[in-house]
Amino acid sequence: MTGSPPHGGPPSGLAAVSTALLAMSRRLEVRDVLRTIVVSARELLDAEYAALGVPDDHGGFAQFVVDGISPEQWRRIGPLPRQHGILAAMLHEPGPERLADVREDPRFEGWPDAHPEMSDFLGMPVRDGEETLGALFLANKRGPRGFTDEDQELLSLLAQHAAIALTNAHLYERSRELTIAEERSRLAHELHDAVSQKLFSLRLTAQAAATLVDRDPARAKDELQQVAALAAEAADELRAAVTELRPAALDEDGLVATLRTHVHVLDRAHTAHVTFTCDGVRALPAAQEEALLRVAQEALHNALRHSAGDRVEVTLARTPSGGAVLRVLDTGKGFDPKAVRRAGRHLGLVSMRDRAGGVGGRLTVHSEPGRGTTIEMEVPGG
Repeated sequence: MTGSPPHGGPPSGLAAVSTALLAMSRRLEVRDVLRTIVVSARELLDAEYAALGVPDDHGGFAQFVVDGISPEQWRRIGPLPRQHGILAAMLHEPGPERLADVREDPRFEGWPDAHPEMSDFLGMPVRDGEETLGALFLANKRGPRGFTDEDQELLSLLAQHAAIALTNAHLYERSRELTIAEERSRLAHELHDAVSQKLFSLRLTAQAAATLVDRDPARAKDELQQVAALAAEAADELRAAVTELRPAALDEDGLVATLRTHVHVLDRAHTAHVTFTCDGVRALPAAQEEALLRVAQEALHNALRHSAGDRVEVTLARTPSGGAVLRVLDTGKGFDPKAVRRAGRHLGLVSMRDRAGGVGGRLTVHSEPGRGTTIEMEVPGG
């Protein structure tokens, strides 16, 4: 993300601090809060670079927002950093870190070739009670003295307010998730009722046409025209429902955040433990992202409804070619894929294969009775 240019030096005084704190408190989306915190910290403390990382439970970062680095440079840096070195210390120590040169610290483990050179460093955990919500840090203070005691105090104040703003944003998003889940449930019931009625009428009309075709061809023709009309209405109902159910968050938040939210909602709604892990995947073409999300949703539905397992793991990882591979693994009863095909029951596998093939990807299914199931979809890089 591109940093804001300086305007004749850093903001100063109570007014600048107040403006930054108000900006944090007025944001409702977590990503917006993170961005506001990082930009405010860099401008108020007059640093070249600022970042805020929100840890996940797997040694990486669920979100990592930077300011002062261009989008092109950020792309060349590569996958998100892991929790190591100074970053790990920031997440596990309650106090600040202030270093004259981060490169001389024994915990420093280097950085990628495209990473900018950084020297003086000031970091602060963002904490809500005993919970560490993230790590906020700045590098390369403009001016000869490096970061000062006053800078450290100001960053501590920002971190305290950042914790409040992030907690409020998380509460807002959780409330929105529940609202979305309730709305989807309502739409599913409406879809079922509307389409079921159309299909019931369609079946009766088709049966009537079949009985009339020999003794009254003219009336049979009328009935068949009615069949066509009912089929068109049912198709319209389905199209409208699909449009309404399309995940708007995918366009706004991207695949990783949307999938993480979906898994989080399912984990709270089901007795099985549902987890999500992402490794190095960034933005993909829109068609690939929607196909991966739809396959993940279908595979999760199957796992939670049919597998009877106590654990479902969803992983999304970057491939060497720059594409992505999705895996949905459950610890349930499994099945024989060949027997399922012979019985004419597909568990959505045909639809998933069609979605994968439609974006140049491939879908594989690994399952056997008593051994659980793994659905894997891979899409190529650009």
